[in-house]
Amino acid sequence: MNSSVCDTGSDIDHGSFDDVEPKIPAWMAVFSLAMGVFGLLTAEYLPASLLTPMATDLGVSEAIAGQAVTVTAVVALFAGLLVPGFTRTLDRRTVLLGFSVLMIASNLLVALSSSIWVLMVMRVLLGVALGGFWCMAAAVAMRLVPASLLPRALSIIFSGIAVGTVVAVPLGSYLGGLYGWRSAFLAAAAVGGITLLFQWFTLPQMAPRSPARLRTVLDVLMRPGIAIGMFGCVLAHTGHFALFTYIRPFLESTTGVNTDGLALMLLGFGVANFAGTMLTGWLIARSLRVTLALMPALVGLAALALVFLPASVPGQALLVAFWGLAFGGVPVAWSNWVARSVPDQAESAGGMVVASVQSSIAAGAAAGGAMFSSSGITGVFIAGGIVMLLSALLIAWRVKVQPSPVGDSTGLALHL
Repeated sequence: MNSSVCDTGSDIDHGSFDDVEPKIPAWMAVFSLAMGVFGLLTAEYLPASLLTPMATDLGVSEAIAGQAVTVTAVVALFAGLLVPGFTRTLDRRTVLLGFSVLMIASNLLVALSSSIWVLMVMRVLLGVALGGFWCMAAAVAMRLVPASLLPRALSIIFSGIAVGTVVAVPLGSYLGGLYGWRSAFLAAAAVGGITLLFQWFTLPQMAPRSPARLRTVLDVLMRPGIAIGMFGCVLAHTGHFALFTYIRPFLESTTGVNTDGLALMLLGFGVANFAGTMLTGWLIARSLRVTLALMPALVGLAALALVFLPASVPGQALLVAFWGLAFGGVPVAWSNWVARSVPDQAESAGGMVVASVQSSIAAGAAAGGAMFSSSGITGVFIAGGIVMLLSALLIAWRVKVQPSPVGDSTGLALHL
């Protein structure tokens, strides 16, 4: 998920990359970046599993507490655009270590927050770290391994997404049930501390280079079919995050599931999500268009089924797992779409996907909160399900899909 809107290290062309290509891969440094991805994703998604106790403790509604996700996503969106320019004279090792420090500070201070407003401000720190790290991670990987090993390095780095999806939400729910919601953020701070130490000893010094221009991304967006494709991407992610941010209050209100049961249901979501990521590669090999449209449609059907089918813990656990399985393919499919649609500027288009996803997280959490306040949690899931179905229709009808190029690297396409 790197971008020329972010710090790609330079206006990368094949010649400049060949000049700096490392001879020996720095695999331990690559693993330290994977830990960074895991830590940041865990911290970003923790509020989804802790919404009810956070809201109760801080004396606000769950709709207001859900905006902790919105704040982080909005700041991450702008940080991805602005941080590279502000840090253009700094060693990239120093900048990455700084992001880990911000992650630790944010989690510690959230755990100590006395009000929702203090908590929101502390989540701003996480947004800066999140947006900056996402922009730099893959670009830094280009400076850690030879070009022939880049797909493998990117797969390792972004495996942190899959692991975080499996672990973050159920672990947060479990720790929150045992020791209170603040303990989950203390645990996330501990993960950040381990990450910082690992990066300190493994990341080499990397002198800064000129950041790429924002204009490149705008030029890519103006190409035929790209804007409507990015709108489909935004719509699919917005519907999902409107649903996912409020998954805990929905499950608690419909089945009365206890904390342990909730943790198991969310673990099922994470495991199924990981399986969906693996399954999607097989589907994409047969039809990328079908995959792009089918996955959000299945999520929408799962959301509506959660509302309209008789509520029971086993039934909703299966539907939540089905939802996780279906959504696991959404980011994978869009990464492949980018690689096929803009092969000459894949980094710039990848940056648009990063910006789209972060804006979708913010929009989904905010819209879900507004719907929660006006029509309750059932309204959130009906509206979110309809948005997912509409996104599937838009994708099937309007989004152009280029044929797979000969020799396309599936690993790279999955993890741009």
